[in-house]
Amino acid sequence: MISKALVKEFQEVVGADGVFVDEADRAVYSYDAAVLEPVVPALVVRPTTAEALARVVRLCNENRLPLTVRGAGTNLSGGTIPNPHGVVVLTNGLNRILEINTEDLYAVVEPGVVTAKFAAAVEGQGLFYPPDPGSQAVSTLGGNVAENAGGLRGLKYGVTRDYVMGLEFFDANGDLVKTGARTVKCVTGYNLAALLVGSEGTLGVIHKIILKLIPAPQHRKSMMAVFDRVSGASETVAAVIAGRIVPATLEFLDNFTIRAVESYSQAGLPVDAAALLLIEVDGHPAQVEEEAAKVEAICREKGASSIRVAQTDQERNKVWEARRAALSALAKLKPTVVLEDATVPRSRIPDMVAAVEEIARKYQLTIGTFGHAGDGNLHPTILTDRRDQEEWHRVEQAIDEIFDRALAMGGTLSGEHGIGIAKTSFMERETSRATLDYARRIKRALDPHNILNPGKIIGDA
Repeated sequence: MISKALVKEFQEVVGADGVFVDEADRAVYSYDAAVLEPVVPALVVRPTTAEALARVVRLCNENRLPLTVRGAGTNLSGGTIPNPHGVVVLTNGLNRILEINTEDLYAVVEPGVVTAKFAAAVEGQGLFYPPDPGSQAVSTLGGNVAENAGGLRGLKYGVTRDYVMGLEFFDANGDLVKTGARTVKCVTGYNLAALLVGSEGTLGVIHKIILKLIPAPQHRKSMMAVFDRVSGASETVAAVIAGRIVPATLEFLDNFTIRAVESYSQAGLPVDAAALLLIEVDGHPAQVEEEAAKVEAICREKGASSIRVAQTDQERNKVWEARRAALSALAKLKPTVVLEDATVPRSRIPDMVAAVEEIARKYQLTIGTFGHAGDGNLHPTILTDRRDQEEWHRVEQAIDEIFDRALAMGGTLSGEHGIGIAKTSFMERETSRATLDYARRIKRALDPHNILNPGKIIGDA
């Protein structure tokens, strides 16, 4: 319970309308998109200036209050589920695009800027910001940095960390830390930005982000390859990469997902297909045509029954919007949806797809599989009802086995969804006890009172 006197101090910092004390208001920030129990925080605050944000952090540290920063709460691993005795700090009041520099190709933003709005603003200047997480319509750039968000274009263009040139953040004491620069090269001091990216708010509170921009591609070509066999589609993914072709996007959908998406979006997807690959190549027009022809040839060689090439931007957008609706489409089918993102080396995609099918049969579960197959990042999506305890036990066993299979193939627990609290117990399987101890020593040194999103990623510090 936070005292009335301390609540008043927070109100003096952010204003009375920036402090939420009613339980109904606080409950809104008790959960994220992970299938985990909600936790109602003791207080919610919404600063609108960097100075206020610093003072909030300082107040939390002085009073030993756990602090969880929250953007849009779209993460899928429990990273923004707060402590019951702690404070949730909202960043949606820090939502300005401070600069888009078209000469030096960078932008400066506050953490609460919505990803899609930023991408559109950049596009309006004739430039390109590639990271495109599935939640981009609502997710924030601060959250993207905290989770090292990926997206459909990660195969060719990389993920959020590849675009972070610099950060300004507040440490656990509320003191300002600066790292990186607006320059292409910068080796001034430790690369603290790299440490903060993907740290899920456990090492600092971000208030300013410098992001790299790139020229927009001159030309693009999108196609849909239809397969009668799932193995044909997954083998095509490996063959395209082995052929030294790097598409902008290379997405996989199995039949269950295809039917769910088509019912949801009426995009004209072939519901009888065993699997689909949605592929886009971009770049110089001549290169695009050459690579598209090679991709088509590989698809046919691996058994594609048909290949549809988008003839207009409208056709292209319709298909990609349908793909982005995959999770929403699947979520309508059962009360509980568990979206995983175990990731494997790209050459092992056929093996991982087969493993997920086998696990679904073994545990008698409905699993729709889609994802960024081109970078090895599949999203096995388990449809269930958590209230059915017997089925939920099978779900937990299936998740456990999905992780084990991915790790056995040289993969990783999470390609883009983060660890949060959902996967902390699995961390040692992929890393080592010494790795976790090392990370905990860093955490204790930078946050001795353990106020910054405690319990996330590495468990108890």
